[in-house]
Amino acid sequence: MEKIIKEVAHRIRESREILGISEAEMAQCTGVSLENYRTLEAGETDFTFTFIYKCAARLGVDTTDLLKGESPTLEEYSVTRAGRGLPIARRRGFRYENLAPLFKNKTVEPFVVTAPFSLEEQHAPIKLSRHEGHEFDYILSGRLKTVIDGHEEILEPGDSIYYDSSKPHGMIAVDGEECRFLAVIIANGAAAYDYPENLEIPVLPEVKYNTLSPLPENPVAAKFVECVEEDGKLKEIHFHDADKFNFAYDVVDALAAKCPDKLALLHLDREKNETLFTFRELSLLSNRAANYFVSLGIREGDTVMLVLKRHWQFWIASLALHKLGAVAIPATFMLVEKDFAYRYKAADVRAIVCTADGETAMHAENAAAAVDPGLIKMISHGERDGWHSFDTEFMNYPDTWERRVDVCGDKPMYMLFTSGTTGYPKVAAHSFKYALGHYITARYWHNVDPNGIHFTISDTGWGKALWGKLYGQWLCESCVFAYDFDKFDAHDLLPLFARYHITTFCAPPTMFRFFIKEHLENYDLSSLKHATIAGEALNPEVFYKFREYTGLSLMEGFGQTETTLTIGNFVGDTPKPGSMGHPSPMYDVDIVDADGRSCDVGETGEIVVRTKAGVPCGLFLGYYHDEEATKKVWHDGYYHTGDTAWRDEDGYFWYVGRIDDVIKSSGYRIGPFEIESVIMELPYVLECAITAVPDPIRGQVVKASIVLVKGKEGSDELKKEIQNYVKEHTAPYKYPRIVEFLPELPKTISGKIRRVELRK
Repeated sequence: MEKIIKEVAHRIRESREILGISEAEMAQCTGVSLENYRTLEAGETDFTFTFIYKCAARLGVDTTDLLKGESPTLEEYSVTRAGRGLPIARRRGFRYENLAPLFKNKTVEPFVVTAPFSLEEQHAPIKLSRHEGHEFDYILSGRLKTVIDGHEEILEPGDSIYYDSSKPHGMIAVDGEECRFLAVIIANGAAAYDYPENLEIPVLPEVKYNTLSPLPENPVAAKFVECVEEDGKLKEIHFHDADKFNFAYDVVDALAAKCPDKLALLHLDREKNETLFTFRELSLLSNRAANYFVSLGIREGDTVMLVLKRHWQFWIASLALHKLGAVAIPATFMLVEKDFAYRYKAADVRAIVCTADGETAMHAENAAAAVDPGLIKMISHGERDGWHSFDTEFMNYPDTWERRVDVCGDKPMYMLFTSGTTGYPKVAAHSFKYALGHYITARYWHNVDPNGIHFTISDTGWGKALWGKLYGQWLCESCVFAYDFDKFDAHDLLPLFARYHITTFCAPPTMFRFFIKEHLENYDLSSLKHATIAGEALNPEVFYKFREYTGLSLMEGFGQTETTLTIGNFVGDTPKPGSMGHPSPMYDVDIVDADGRSCDVGETGEIVVRTKAGVPCGLFLGYYHDEEATKKVWHDGYYHTGDTAWRDEDGYFWYVGRIDDVIKSSGYRIGPFEIESVIMELPYVLECAITAVPDPIRGQVVKASIVLVKGKEGSDELKKEIQNYVKEHTAPYKYPRIVEFLPELPKTISGKIRRVELRK
């Protein structure tokens, strides 16, 4: 208890000093003497609830910030189970509980209410009412059924609920006896403490689309996938004969038989020369490539690295390896010699198909000479001494291939290297079932149209390419658009939407930010009917600006190298800007605390996937040759993502950060993304990363690393402006004590921010 009191006292002093408030002013506003205030702030005297309440009001925070070191998150309703209230720290044995610690902007007036039991009410709709303000109910005896804006809860003695009473609500006693409860009714008026909203919400145009695209006639996916929908939204998904599934045979070859002339891939090279591939052509070309690989000595189970940028050869090689039963390993062209050497050894690479562009092949060759001189080397888009010419040689082989029936199911199909933000990348192995797991990705998140064209911007070196350039899109019989550009340029990309009538699009939020900064309103995006984002958390500012220009809501999704789409804003959902959305019906997702307990609504914890009832199609097999690393994240029937989030009243998930990224400063726990979102509202900020740096007094302090837009120069005055903006738009203790301006943020080869470098 002594320790807790000291922590609360420390938080009060820290927030006071940040705001520049004197001890005398705090003593006056809390109604105690200066001497008494100093003993309270030193943690030497008992707190009263009135003192805590008045401190929070003056400091512009919630009592929860002071008592727990975390901000409340909820603003519709908050349930507090028996014994789970937030205690007010006291020495003398008294226990006070804040029974709505996760609810923002509270005021207080209590009543005792007796609800009689009525048999008639049990079989009739609960009568609903509403009144301005808020209400808090604490059950003393009996059981109470409550309905609040469509949410139903059964409350028992010791349970409590806090809700916005302007929402339709009602309640009845159940189980044959009256119910007595404490009701705290809050009338109109300013809240005792108020968190400013992070964003001024503009008047937005009506959303143009968010309805499910039609299914193709006699879909090939129906043999393996069964979906249960309700009002155009996915509720359940079931897979049949997944153990026999091989994407190359059961989708591409099947489509070649069903609709041989249907366009499958529309490819642009760097000069924007078009190459069109039908499903029949892909089937035949992949047969040739499979025969070619066999001729070079590549066998089932061999690992083959594909370093092919956005060359069309990537699709041919991938399908061929699937037919053969060899394991494909996509990799980026940005690798250098040491990266190749590590990957050759980590994944037992047997062969490589590599682009001739730039110096990539040289780095790959030098690494092979040191690690495995016998590595089979094939080059594309050029020639190189000592390398087989993939582009010309594979065309000399037969376009017939007999299906290998045992190449399917749980056998390895793909290996993906993780981002490596904190150490060496691990090798996540995926089975042939992985492709099936992306049916949801394409149909219910990307919302691809079987008569449309889908564009995912990722190059083929990343797992994101498998999300948006291959499996799910062809499972849904849509055309894939690929542009083999060298360097991202918004002005180069944006005209393509009108020229090719692109209907669905996916890119990371960073690219949407670039689009917006480069005057998105000057381009024709009228063909676009659905847009999605992934790869990093979405700042609300980007959401609102894109919707303002296009009428489209950016539908965020979350997943990892080890998974398919795990959480998302799916077709039919109303997205909440900044939220990841709801768990995919394919995954049993939960948020748990450090003890493995399911977190309450509004409580931050780790995102996990339950696997006791079975392993979903999209979840990885494990880390290749690394049982220890696999067991570290996958044990006791849970796959641990290492990412933290909280869940709101409607079941939406809100990203907080990696477990290692949470900042612990002066007794407060601070998630970096909230601060990043506030800073990103500033028009002159292009990119931002929040990290913790060690501090001898506070343990850690918040550091903001910022990239400014062109033409804006960093200065001490600008640092102060940014710091003050954060103080005004979130709890003051979250402001960055350190602000640095950088020309660019350090990133992994996969484009993720290397926060470990920014913590220095």
